[in-house]
Amino acid sequence: MTEDRKDRDASLPLPPDVEESLCRSGGIAGLVEQLPDDAALTRESTVHRALADPFRLKILAMLSVQPLCVCVIKAVLAIADSKLSYHLSVLKTAGLIAGDQQGNWIIYRLTEDGAMWAARPGNGPRQEG
Repeated sequence: MTEDRKDRDASLPLPPDVEESLCRSGGIAGLVEQLPDDAALTRESTVHRALADPFRLKILAMLSVQPLCVCVIKAVLAIADSKLSYHLSVLKTAGLIAGDQQGNWIIYRLTEDGAMWAARPGNGPRQEG
């Protein structure tokens, strides 16, 4: 730990129980060591941004039912090609979907990560009843 950090740790006015707990975990340096690395946080942020749009959530829900070509996804969403392309690109960049070329078509499917997010409560197909 650098002298700067030691000085900063010593000068923080903390509530007694927070200070005691922080000391037990190694101070600020100990806390920092327990945090995920920046790459993991960036990845998590990318996924959350991808999940923050209703169109993309609907695409995930559709692909949780079955793999689909762009023409079916477009028919369900009723959006322009460029907008659909953008949403598919965001989902691919986040690692939630993948596309497989089959003749003239690209068939989109969920990745393992995409399936995990699509399976969360409220994200899957509607339940009748």
